[in-house]
Amino acid sequence: MNFRETYEEFEINNLSVDAAKSKFTLGRVNQEKKCDTRTEYQRDRDRIIHSKAFRRLMHKTQVFLSPEGDHYRTRLTHTLEVSQISRTIARTMRLNEDLTEAIALGHDLGHTPFGHCGERTLDRLVEGGFSHNVQSLRVVEILEMKNDNQQGLNLTFEVRDGILNHTGDKKPITLEGEIVKVSDRIAYINHDIDDAIRANIITIDQIPREYLEIIGLTHGERINTMINDIIENSKNKKEIRMSDNVFNTTLKLREFLFENIYFNNKAKSEEHKAEFLINNLFNYYIKNFDKVPKYYLDLYNKYKFTKEEIVKDYISGMTDRYAIKVFKEIFVPIPWDK
Repeated sequence: MNFRETYEEFEINNLSVDAAKSKFTLGRVNQEKKCDTRTEYQRDRDRIIHSKAFRRLMHKTQVFLSPEGDHYRTRLTHTLEVSQISRTIARTMRLNEDLTEAIALGHDLGHTPFGHCGERTLDRLVEGGFSHNVQSLRVVEILEMKNDNQQGLNLTFEVRDGILNHTGDKKPITLEGEIVKVSDRIAYINHDIDDAIRANIITIDQIPREYLEIIGLTHGERINTMINDIIENSKNKKEIRMSDNVFNTTLKLREFLFENIYFNNKAKSEEHKAEFLINNLFNYYIKNFDKVPKYYLDLYNKYKFTKEEIVKDYISGMTDRYAIKVFKEIFVPIPWDK
């Protein structure tokens, strides 16, 4: 018996009856020979980590556009925080930690440059709209490539389902996917407070005291409260949930963030420039489609996608700094030097 088979048996014998077992995955679109050392979910995690889209998250905005300082979250650090929270909950509940990690690491691969500002702009420009979770699924199914030049990462059904349904009204089919969905909210609520205080957008005293008394006065206390509350209230249940008190407080805290951070004039002072940039790049490439990189033109010819879809794929995959670089090359005059 190889190590993968040994670990598959370990999952069956030691994980909760409600855990997703890698041996019984619903599988991949294209069947592959199994790995001798890694389970199917572990392979998915590794494919995501080694993807170009994952590396680009390092230079994509979380909330604050081009912040001055090295300690503000990026889309990558957000992803890692979601992964860590998800793994803690899964491990404690004896669910499949590898599956939660794979979903968490892949959940934001389709996010645009300039955070949700970029997402809203593309949503207005693209017929049928734009959602980062749908784009994340498109990244792993089509836009990324495996080493053998196969289009897409060919991930398991459970990972793809968790990526698609980490946001929105639909529930993931696994408890592991549900964990990522709630961990995403835990992560961004708490780290956005932390970043906003660092940026002098808010002070801790502005947050209603009754919220803090329920979930904690510090960043670590709040995350710990939410995690422990989920574990306690999801035990022996077929769903991942918080207690009513912590859940309602979390929703109120989220509303506070929208009112005081996400729509704050200081925090969002550069958003109109990001919208202008994406608008102009999108219109330019629609009118000059032959200027789109060859990789995307090949996809256009191979899959018969629309020009809109291909331009959306190209722009949404850009990092903040690459989008700025391309914009300058197209629209900003280069000084002449004889």
